[in-house]
Amino acid sequence: MLSWFDFLPLRADRQGPWQVVSFLEVREAAEDEGLSPVEAEIRCLQRGYVPSRYIRSMGTIGIDGQIRLLSSAVAVIGCGGLGGLVADLLARAGVGRLVLVDGDVFDETNLNRQILSFEGNLGLSKSKVAAQRVTEINGVVRAEGRQCMFDEFTADGILEGCDLAVDCLDNLSTRRILFSECRTRGIPVVSGAIGGFWGQIGVAMPDEQNLAEFLSGDTDKGVETETGNPPFTPAVIAALECAQAVKILTGKGKLLTDQLLWMDLAEDEFTRLRLS
Repeated sequence: MLSWFDFLPLRADRQGPWQVVSFLEVREAAEDEGLSPVEAEIRCLQRGYVPSRYIRSMGTIGIDGQIRLLSSAVAVIGCGGLGGLVADLLARAGVGRLVLVDGDVFDETNLNRQILSFEGNLGLSKSKVAAQRVTEINGVVRAEGRQCMFDEFTADGILEGCDLAVDCLDNLSTRRILFSECRTRGIPVVSGAIGGFWGQIGVAMPDEQNLAEFLSGDTDKGVETETGNPPFTPAVIAALECAQAVKILTGKGKLLTDQLLWMDLAEDEFTRLRLS
């Protein structure tokens, strides 16, 4: 018996070297075939047909890379200035499962920089709003909003089944816990931090030196307590975090392992700091 996927040659349009099918048709096919949306997209890609929403990514990561993203699970720890943007970008990239963690709610001070913060959702859970936003962007992605703080007691439930964690935290004490828990479980961490015009990003692989050991400062709040955070700094670091995340998950490009990339937007400088 023929399936919907057997008729892909009749449904697809050629765009350059790619055979493209509407993501809306793939969504309908998932329902008809009794598949999850992500399974349907993966089946299309395995047959060489690209759901239209990913066509602009093909020249960068290719079909195999997109399949890897759809098959991956990422924990985003913190859904504020960095995390809201990271969730948005990873949803658009097509990461199959996002675990979105934040125990806080939106308040008026978030409005200047947090992409998910609006006048109409003040007082609402950051993680729940993030999950809803991800679903609106890409209904294929399984978005799980966890309204809790990350610590030794919640780590198991949060990190279970995850291939990667993205550190979008604003304090070093929780960051160190995240690094420790991920290292124990063999999970890479992409870590970003911001304050004023400055930001930094690095990658900690489980078998390499723990990046958290090189971080210094107050254990409750980082440099942003003194310098504040303008709207543009989180956007730059979040984009760099997502680039590292996609490279880890797809196996493409070089990684910022055993080093920090330090950014000073006041002087328009980027500096690579070796940690070994």
